[in-house]
Amino acid sequence: MADEPSLTIGFDVTRTQASLRTVPACRSALGQMIASFPSGRMTDRLSAAVPVDSFLASIGALASWPEPETVVWEEDFRLLVTELLDTADAAEELLSGEVGEDAVAADQVLALLGECWKAPLAPFQLRDAARLLSMGNGANFSVPGAGKTRVSLAVFSALRERGEVSRILVVSPRSAFEAWQYEAGACFAEPLAVEMLGKSAPASADLLIVNYERLHRALPALSHWLRAAPAMLVVDEAHRMKLGGVGVWGAACLALGPLSRVRMILSGTPAPNGAKDLENLLSFVWPGHGRRVVTQAVDGGDLAYASQVLRPMFTRTTKAELGLPPVEIRMRRLAMPPLHEEIYEALKAGGKVSARAAADHMDFQALGKAVLRMLMAATSPALLVGGSTRYEPLEFRVPPLQASEDSSLSALLHRLPQYELPPKYKEALAIVAENASMGRKTLVWASFVRSITSLQRLLEPFQPAVVHGGTQDRESELRRFREDPDCTVLVSNPATLGEGISLHQVCHDAVYIDRDFQAGRFLQSMDRIHRLGLSPGVETRITVLAAAGTVDEIVAMRLAEKLDFMGKILDDPAVRELSDPEEEAPVAAGMNAADLRAVLEHLD
Repeated sequence: MADEPSLTIGFDVTRTQASLRTVPACRSALGQMIASFPSGRMTDRLSAAVPVDSFLASIGALASWPEPETVVWEEDFRLLVTELLDTADAAEELLSGEVGEDAVAADQVLALLGECWKAPLAPFQLRDAARLLSMGNGANFSVPGAGKTRVSLAVFSALRERGEVSRILVVSPRSAFEAWQYEAGACFAEPLAVEMLGKSAPASADLLIVNYERLHRALPALSHWLRAAPAMLVVDEAHRMKLGGVGVWGAACLALGPLSRVRMILSGTPAPNGAKDLENLLSFVWPGHGRRVVTQAVDGGDLAYASQVLRPMFTRTTKAELGLPPVEIRMRRLAMPPLHEEIYEALKAGGKVSARAAADHMDFQALGKAVLRMLMAATSPALLVGGSTRYEPLEFRVPPLQASEDSSLSALLHRLPQYELPPKYKEALAIVAENASMGRKTLVWASFVRSITSLQRLLEPFQPAVVHGGTQDRESELRRFREDPDCTVLVSNPATLGEGISLHQVCHDAVYIDRDFQAGRFLQSMDRIHRLGLSPGVETRITVLAAAGTVDEIVAMRLAEKLDFMGKILDDPAVRELSDPEEEAPVAAGMNAADLRAVLEHLD
């Protein structure tokens, strides 16, 4: 038919990709054009799909279409593209340093919040709120404890007063739900109607909260909720969607982003593994533009220059601006006992993987599991021996037996707790005991559940509170640690308790039995005891334990490099300082390609 469009552009069924459909006569033209879109692909003979971000970044490729007068845009997609291109123009203005007519100054914020607002805002919070209101869409990379939740609600209040939005959707980890509920009540004279997403998205909610794990299944309900009224979308702890469109959580956020009137991301650790994480986060805020800007900024390798270029795209309150007393971080390298070292070296020799094999994805996954085993073995090889349950603690003999020279290494491994107490556990026990004698409580971080339960048994004299993924009542354990003077130690893992809680009121000492390659998780966990509200004279002490000559040292090296990058890109000296802890005497999850190379060198 003469009236048939040569090219139709709209959403695909997931609403995360542009769908381009053509007619048989233009099939080859579509194939040639789609090659100009990063991540674009043909889905069948006459159709192609391109992630929205890539489509916007390379939208100029449409100019090569041979019959532009017969191109049809589906209306909802056309409106989206128009809005996002306007957003890109606004981002250009931000980067150029131009101050728009709608720019807000810090001293104007309180007047914009309306009569319903009742909460105080610190000077740095007023500055961050003003910056975010001036941006339109925005990123708040302030350190944990700087009040990002309250600042976000202040921005929402101002936008609601203007009539630009009427509701707010928050995507966050479960651990942050309590903070959003509390702040929604504390900030408004007439508290917001706060709802957690259930089987449906309640139309009556002013503030709707959903956790990351439910995002993908809830997309239809959330999409309908966002379309029903102008809304602000806040992605809290946004580093969790750092994989962007290739991750389930990132793809879901990218699908919801265009349906909201205003987008905002919150993260104290926005680039835990480098520039790629930052690209994906800023691409959510400014689709088609954020990724390109970050890539161009860091391409030359000058991170000081990159920080200057990117600084207009986010606001950040640093630890120094919070006025907190300094944190003291020290590393204690511990020698392994002879039997421990012999077993570790045997495991290390058995774990060698060639660089060629490691390039294969499946072998990469296998190597990640091998590294987890090496991290366990650096603490105690006995953790590798299965118990009757995954929570069964190691039973240590005191005093230990003397190992027989005739015993096989395998037999000794299975009975290792009979022959020695791991030096990390011994050091942690000494630190907890010393702190308790001075009336100080200690937070002990350990990555593995059997390590946690083993420490629980060893630390029984100090009535330990314990929180891990299998803990039934976390709240009661945390309450006991906070309120019971006889409970002088809390044992947990950063994966469970690394976000969303505050312990700085009662605890100023932390000990790391081990760490993995996730720099963001390390920073987040440290901030449980070093955050806004500390008294000026409080001494906060972090002790990192590492087994000398093991994968612990590789982890320390890679974390130092990641912290150095993050500190430079965010122009935050405090983060850079953490990359070089003072030494004192006595994948894995989060691994990237550089971590892999470092581990391969260690295994070789």
